[in-house]
Amino acid sequence: MSPKPPILKPSAMPAGPASRLFALGGLAASGLSHMVKESARQMSRGQTPDLTRLLFDETNGLRMAEQLARMRGAAMKVGQILSMDSGDILPAAFTQALSRLQQEAHIMPRDHLERVLRGAWGDDWRQHFVRFELTPFAAASIGQVHRAQLKTGEVLAIKVQFPNVTKTIDSDVANIAGLLKLLGVAQKVKDLPDLIETARVQLHEEADYLREAAQMERYAEALSDNPTFVVPRAHAALLRPNILPMDFVEGEPIETLTQAPAATRNQVMETLFGLALRELFDLRLMQTDPNFANFKWRPQTGQVVLLDFGATRAVPEATVEAYRALMQAGLDEDREGLIVALSDIGAVNDAVLTTHRVRLNAMLDIMIRHLRQPRLDFADRHFVPLIREKAHEIAMDQTTWQSPPADTLFVQRKISGMALLGVRTRAVIPLRGLVAQAIV
Repeated sequence: MSPKPPILKPSAMPAGPASRLFALGGLAASGLSHMVKESARQMSRGQTPDLTRLLFDETNGLRMAEQLARMRGAAMKVGQILSMDSGDILPAAFTQALSRLQQEAHIMPRDHLERVLRGAWGDDWRQHFVRFELTPFAAASIGQVHRAQLKTGEVLAIKVQFPNVTKTIDSDVANIAGLLKLLGVAQKVKDLPDLIETARVQLHEEADYLREAAQMERYAEALSDNPTFVVPRAHAALLRPNILPMDFVEGEPIETLTQAPAATRNQVMETLFGLALRELFDLRLMQTDPNFANFKWRPQTGQVVLLDFGATRAVPEATVEAYRALMQAGLDEDREGLIVALSDIGAVNDAVLTTHRVRLNAMLDIMIRHLRQPRLDFADRHFVPLIREKAHEIAMDQTTWQSPPADTLFVQRKISGMALLGVRTRAVIPLRGLVAQAIV
């Protein structure tokens, strides 16, 4: 059964740095206020409040989803990433509330849309089309998508960027960095300024639709040997830096896999994991945004439709080889090799190895046992509390806080996103075999 279509709400996107800072600050303040009130209520009943759960409860999740959806841009992307958590890190009620970012979206008022289209194609922009649906069928953090038909009969999906998105990226990133500094995070993670700058640059890249069209073309060519994948093609004549016209490709939202038979769920997820491994070790080019909205599937053919290539990045040779060593050590169940490889990709540092080696060894032993099965059952989450227990002391030791390099973070973001989709779909796939084949 297909999910309900998204609820689209016309609203102007806050554009000024001051208004966006006010929105973020107000969101933080309202969340803390809710936590204080609920704590007082529980204490009056003789209960001991769990402050973390109160901060990340359903009420705050719904409030955050609505505000970030209204803001759009870089701020909304933060919420989208949080909403992908399967309940392993954040309370399930909070992430379920944030999932409204996928179900409800704010779109441009009609006059704003007309202004963008005239600016891109001229006052007579309608001459290109037999039909242009002014109500979008989808919306995301930096744009909305319209269906249109050319006079040639071709049907296009046309992504139109929200006005002022590129102007808000720098202020959003600066505001989020300021909030992290206020919370004391910036002082504890020494590489945070470099990561923030990397995020800022990537967001600007994602907002460049000419670049995205070129990356989409690269993927279409690279995957042309595999009919399992469907990649839209850009329509060059109408392409602009803020407008991306492409083939309209039919498909079901990837989340509808949860209602499919087990064999179908397993096959599609095996296909997606195989693609991620091919991106890393063969193409050395990776679409690093695993947002579920970027994938569709075709029940009749089993094909997977790939969408949104703004976050595509080349993977450096050193990162590829480090992940090859990591996965080989995993297949060999070589704990010492895993530690060396994790150090090489920047996932653990000398401080962790010196202070928390016993805990790290225990965590790796748990993962080795879990990943030993020939067919990995993503619905089996019994190991998560065990890992969380071992990781807690390491996470609380601020002297060991150091972020991995940006290239590692981007690769890990894609792999983790695929794992979360595997959990969501309860897939069972031959992961060890896929990895063994990919790293040869």
